[in-house]
Order: sequence, then C-alpha cells, then structure tokens
Amino acid sequence: MASLRRPPPVRCPATLIAAASLLLAACTSGATTMNHGQLTDFATRYAAAWGSQDPDKLAAFYSDDGSLKVNAGAPSVGRAAIRGTALGYMTAFPDMVVRMDSVVQAGTRLTFHWTWTGTNTGPGGTGRAVRISGYEEWTLGSDGLISQSLGHFDEAEYQRQVSAGEPSRP
Repeated sequence: MASLRRPPPVRCPATLIAAASLLLAACTSGATTMNHGQLTDFATRYAAAWGSQDPDKLAAFYSDDGSLKVNAGAPSVGRAAIRGTALGYMTAFPDMVVRMDSVVQAGTRLTFHWTWTGTNTGPGGTGRAVRISGYEEWTLGSDGLISQSLGHFDEAEYQRQVSAGEPSRP
C-alpha cells in the first residue's frame, strides 16, 4: 500500500493568502479594472485613434466581438463592423479631431466625454465645419478592451451644423 505523504508545512501564511488571491483573481471573469491614470491614457489614445484616419487603429480598441452603437443607430458588432463605422466618419470628415474632455469611472461604469471637430469635405460633403460634444458609455471586457460602447450626441445639432456650419464661438 502506498504511503500518503503530507505536504510540507506552510511557513508564511501571508504568502499563501497572496497566492490564493492572485489565483482567484486570475480565474474570475469580468471586466478589467484600470486605475485613473491608465484609464485616462486609454481614453486619450482612443480619441487620437478617431482622428488618425486609420479605422483599424480605432477598431483595435475593441474586443473581437465588441460593439459600438451611436445614438439610436444599429450597433456595429465586431471589429470589421466597427472599422466600417469609423471609416464612414473618417471619410466624411478627413480633418476630424476627437479630443478627450474627461473620463469618469463610477464602479464598473465608465463614461468617456469628448469634443469632436471636423469639416464635412468627404465625397458628397457640404463643406461645413462641425463641432459636437458627446459621450460614450463603455463596458470593458476581461481583455482590457471595449466590449460595448454606447455613444451619445445631439443628432439635431449635428445635422444643423452639417447644413449650416459650426456655430460661432463667443
């Protein structure tokens, strides 16, 4: 009969607790958390990707099966669809710039506030300048990328500006 060997005694309970905590964290599914500095960096790079004229750069911020929904439109699901949505904006506004105004974290809820400027000089464009502020509600996946973005801006004001141009500033 084989003898059962006893495991060696635990010499440092704190090490055992730390190891167990790391293992539990690694096995727990759910959203990745970022500290405020990391989140600000992520949001700043995301804003720059919108103005890069490279839709693949923007799509890379999303999980493989991530989704981007703008106002009441149908969601773009998956990187290829998100790339297509980004390309549409980038083509219509070749000088587009998105500036991060703030990013706010409340528990697992992340809100990215932005200001978007550009001139509608793409094919069939009006030649009008647009300046719109809005926000996106993000859910991050376990991969640290956006799994869902719900974008919001004043659609009526956007349409007015595309037709008549950016409002004058005081």
